[in-house]
Amino acid sequence: MKRRELITLIGGAAAWPLAARAQQAGKVPRIGFLLFGSPEDTAYAQLIGAFRSGLRDLGYIEGNNIVIEYRYAGASQERLSDLAADLVRTQVDVIVVNGTPGPLAAKRATVKIPIVMTSAGDPVGSGLVASLARPDGNVTGMSLMAPDLGGKRLELLKEALSRCSRVAVLWNSANPYPALVFKETQVAAEKLGIQVHSVEIQQPSDFADGFAVMRSVRPDAMIVVEDPLMVGHRSVIIDFAADHRLPALYGFKEFAVAGGLISYGAGVPDLYRRAASFVDKVLRGSKPADLPVQQPTKFELVINLKTAKALGLEIPPTVLARADEVIE
Repeated sequence: MKRRELITLIGGAAAWPLAARAQQAGKVPRIGFLLFGSPEDTAYAQLIGAFRSGLRDLGYIEGNNIVIEYRYAGASQERLSDLAADLVRTQVDVIVVNGTPGPLAAKRATVKIPIVMTSAGDPVGSGLVASLARPDGNVTGMSLMAPDLGGKRLELLKEALSRCSRVAVLWNSANPYPALVFKETQVAAEKLGIQVHSVEIQQPSDFADGFAVMRSVRPDAMIVVEDPLMVGHRSVIIDFAADHRLPALYGFKEFAVAGGLISYGAGVPDLYRRAASFVDKVLRGSKPADLPVQQPTKFELVINLKTAKALGLEIPPTVLARADEVIE
């Protein structure tokens, strides 16, 4: 082999993804993926697909030069701790986790294995990281937090509906992030002159009581704060809204796609895709403490006109013009 060819080969090898180099040495990196959800849920399947796509862009092919160990907690937040401990025992190289309770469970399970968040709500307020710029621990990744999201949703509802003076907010009080969004919504409600009613849910069995509260309050509209528990039970929530002809705004696009009226929030698939870059950096040797947490840059407004028609609503042209997607 000529000297120039040898130098080129060595230089090219230095640019290979770590996973490929590790495979050459006989060790394939292993990712532990802990999810609050189920493998049958199409929404989570799409999000995992976005994460895999991000990995592929970086040269990682699942089952080839990287292995992913999946653990699903279903609708049980209590299972997160046991599943996180199981991933620690299997000695994965990095743990990827969705939501906020999931990363908290993983952090309790290990202080050594790097943890990458795909969509944590309030990483600082929940104690996951010391600050966004300097995580100062073994946790980093993507946050879906946007400081004024609660207020913007309330403004959007008031603009979209001709009559909106009472709004019920359905949120998971066992998750720190929805609590923060609800507080923001309360502040915005005072400025907009809207009465807000809190409807708290912590587990699937609470939905019946929560819906009973809403029937007694008889709100003009409902806001559902984004949370893995809500996503996992979106069909139940959407059916309730349809049965009671209740206009609703949701935090995730999956709700509007499934028949909800409006969704407005961070582009979650984009967060999962970007989370792959954190995995790549960690596998290359970077410490989570040195990788600043990133926030969403893409927000999506989706309006389901079929649902609006079923509710007898006419969405103002000014609102439709701002929509990223209109379902007809």
